[in-house]
Amino acid sequence: MKIPHFSCYLFLPLLLANCAYVPFIGSLGGASSASTAALPSPSSETGFVNPFPPNTHEHFKTEPNYKKTYNIYRDHSLLSEITPDTSSLSINLATQRAQLLHNGQVAMDYPIATGKSSHPTPPGEYTILEKKKDKRSNLYGKILDASGNVVISDADSTKDKVPSGGKFLGAKMPYWMRFTWTGIGHHVGNVPRYPASHGCIRGKSSTLPEIFSRVKVGTPVSIVEF
Repeated sequence: MKIPHFSCYLFLPLLLANCAYVPFIGSLGGASSASTAALPSPSSETGFVNPFPPNTHEHFKTEPNYKKTYNIYRDHSLLSEITPDTSSLSINLATQRAQLLHNGQVAMDYPIATGKSSHPTPPGEYTILEKKKDKRSNLYGKILDASGNVVISDADSTKDKVPSGGKFLGAKMPYWMRFTWTGIGHHVGNVPRYPASHGCIRGKSSTLPEIFSRVKVGTPVSIVEF
């Protein structure tokens, strides 16, 4: 049976009406959609949506795992411009993170470990008083006997006695940057993502050489509690 030719015209408006409800997906000519690229994306499991643009420091520090992550934020543009004359340090006791600043702008944000409750890191405003690439503590370290065996692994040189023929061996503190003459400074050490030191600010060996090279004696340091 042959369908009358005019029936196609009866269905055409219906088809066009249905097509009007199909959303356009994609882009013409391969061009990316600026509005889609700017939309914040939710973090994996929490459904949290970061409102700040990716690759910015605001985005980095707003992420839910900011206080736990070992990730390091770097602004390569600022790092290419920073000098010891334009740098400063900000250390946050609450987040256990530090920031290297270039004229007040965050060039790096990295994990640290400050003083535990028995030896808290004192908040305040400081300057770098001394820089030494190779440094050992004269307060904390190990006590060895005459045979070189460790008899006290976490020794305090002001309290623990050295046996006859033995010696005190200060803990290594590479890339030392002194903040006070009472023993507080910034150096390479274990960073477990919670306060763990005897008062100093520890940083990772992958980070501290970068910081050390961009500061000088006299660089301002701010240690805050929040």
